[in-house]
Amino acid sequence: MLIEKNIHGRAILTHRELEEIRHTADRSMLLFITDRCPVGCAHCSVDSRIDSPKITDFDLFERIVSWIAKKERLEVVAISGGEPFVEKRALLHASARFRDANKKIVVFTSGVWASAKRIPDWIDTVLGRVDTVYLSTDAFHQDAVDETAFAQAAQTVVSSNCWLIIQALDQGEGEQKAVTLLQRALGNDYRRFAEINITRPLDNGRGANVFHVPKRLSPEDIAPCHLIRNPMIRYDGRVSACCNEDVIMGLGPDQLRCSGNEDVQFDQAIADFNSNPMLNVVGGIGLGLLTQHPAFSALTDGRIASTCDLCWKALDMSKTVSRDDPLLNILAALPGKGEGQ
Repeated sequence: MLIEKNIHGRAILTHRELEEIRHTADRSMLLFITDRCPVGCAHCSVDSRIDSPKITDFDLFERIVSWIAKKERLEVVAISGGEPFVEKRALLHASARFRDANKKIVVFTSGVWASAKRIPDWIDTVLGRVDTVYLSTDAFHQDAVDETAFAQAAQTVVSSNCWLIIQALDQGEGEQKAVTLLQRALGNDYRRFAEINITRPLDNGRGANVFHVPKRLSPEDIAPCHLIRNPMIRYDGRVSACCNEDVIMGLGPDQLRCSGNEDVQFDQAIADFNSNPMLNVVGGIGLGLLTQHPAFSALTDGRIASTCDLCWKALDMSKTVSRDDPLLNILAALPGKGEGQ
């Protein structure tokens, strides 16, 4: 693993390093800890609300956390939602268990917890166990997380010796706004503590009513999806092959998820994902070459909206193709971009 040091001498994980880890199967996993979020952004890709579902079976959640912690090859565990910090008991438990298991911990948050005048002590406890925090900022967040709250969130994260990654939308002056906010919160030398990651708008969840994502013309334009090598497990036992927001919410092909409540079922789900030649194509060479297979030639018909759109179409077509199909398995075995180097 590539590890750098911040000025406090603590090992950190930058966005570039995390992306490299996510390109390899079994090195990272996402724990989706809650659907609930009090921010109510109009563009929320998972349609999280203040009254959305949350953990009701804590015994099951503890088994999920224990199962993740015992995965020896797993280096990084990311925790997201919803807003992870609305699940105090779960976040305290998971962060402690993963830290004890020597996993690197990444948390995604809106920073809404910093709207209070005083940061609760338990949040400092959690951040003391975390390596990297992704903090989102954009116009959609600012009613619930204003500039003062954002600054307090950023300062709290940095004072806990976490590496801070600001997520800003690739819209308008999103990047410059993020720079200005960081300079005000951390000073002109903010790069010693933080970086900015520009993200594309997602037309999932409520985002479908806000963003129009330009459509691409052909499968050849679609890059391999390394997210397919980063399984996600939800607090209720649903295991997904990727972290697509719609898949997390139960949409899309059945091949991308299964449900369970015991270690053996979780292990079987991951094994099924890893042995699925279609998913190996998606995460390896990409789906462009798959159109050379007679069973998938129709993928070139029409317009493709995204990698996920093409993946779903291909998985639907694959229902008539055996997993033992020779050509499919040859394509699945080809090294993807950056592999073997």
